[in-house]
Amino acid sequence: MDVGIIDILEDPERTERKRSGRSGGGPNTPGDKGRGPGDDGGGGGDQPKRDEQEDIREFRPGISRIFTGFLLLVVLMTFGGLIAAYIVIATNNVAEWNPFDLPIQIWISTLIIIVSSVTYHRAQLGIFREDQASARKWLVATTVLGAAFISSQILAWLALTSRGLYVRGNPYAGFFYILTAVHAVHVLGGITALGAILLKVWYGLQNDEAIRRSKTLAQVVGWYWHFMGAIWIVLFVLLGFWK
Repeated sequence: MDVGIIDILEDPERTERKRSGRSGGGPNTPGDKGRGPGDDGGGGGDQPKRDEQEDIREFRPGISRIFTGFLLLVVLMTFGGLIAAYIVIATNNVAEWNPFDLPIQIWISTLIIIVSSVTYHRAQLGIFREDQASARKWLVATTVLGAAFISSQILAWLALTSRGLYVRGNPYAGFFYILTAVHAVHVLGGITALGAILLKVWYGLQNDEAIRRSKTLAQVVGWYWHFMGAIWIVLFVLLGFWK
C-alpha cells in the first residue's frame, strides 16, 4: 500500500517536470548532461545578449557607404548621358533649336537648393555632436526647402506651358523639361531620406547603436543631397548660358 501511495504522489511531480521542460531533478540527472548555464530550453539569460550582438553585426556602415557611392555613380551616368546629348544637339545648330529665357522660378530654385545644402550641413553637425534639438531644427528647415524647390519647379513648368512652350517642336524645351523633371524625381528621393533621418532624431536616440546608425545615415544622405545640389548648378549653367 505504501508503495502505491508513493507512486501516485510522484506522478504529478514527473508530469510537472515534463511540462516545464526538465527531465531530471538535479544538476547530475541524465536530462541535464551536456547543458551549460542558461541552456534550459529557451536560451536563458544569454539569449538577449546574442540577439543584441547579431543586431550590431547586421548594421555595417561600410556597406551603406558603398551602396550610396554606387547610387551616386548611377545618377552621374544618367545625367552625364542626358547632358552629353544636350551638348551635341545644341552645337549642331538644328533649325528647330529655339532657346528661351529661363523663368524666374528657376533662379529661385537655384537659391533654394544652395541654402538647403547649408541647412543640411548644420543638421549633420548637430547629429555628429549629438545635439538632437539642433539637428531636428535644421532637418525640418532642409525638408521644407526641398519641398519649396519641387514647388518652384512645378511653377516653372506651368509658366512655360502658359507661354506655349512644350516638349514637342522645340528640342531645347524638350531637354529643359526632361532634365529638370529627372532632377526633381531624384530630389524627391532625397526628401524621403531626410524624412527617415528626421523621424529617428525626432523621437530621440536612446543608445549608442542608434546614434551610430543615425550618424552613418546622415553622412550618406548628405553625400546624396549635396551631390544633387551640384548637379542642379550644372543644369542651371547649361540651360541658362549654353544655348
